[in-house]
Amino acid sequence: MADNSPDNETNAAEGAYWRENIRLLVTLMAIWFACSFGAGILFRGFLDQFMIGGYPLGFWFAQQGSIYIFIALIFYYVVKMRKIERKYDLDD
Repeated sequence: MADNSPDNETNAAEGAYWRENIRLLVTLMAIWFACSFGAGILFRGFLDQFMIGGYPLGFWFAQQGSIYIFIALIFYYVVKMRKIERKYDLDD
């Protein structure tokens, strides 16, 4: 017999909310890691053949680009979390 009590529905919603939240966090952190470590260190040799603001692109990513990417990801996280919170009726 299925138990459809409000507590079980709440627990299921909480679990789904946290799964979605953690999935978003892991995805955004992977993007940031790829941009900061990948572009700034691993692909620096290839990227240094391009210039941005008079500096090699690999150097720029290591010094500035990863910071800009991180800030953009923060804003994306805020927008996406608002949608997720509305979806699970957790918005203020």
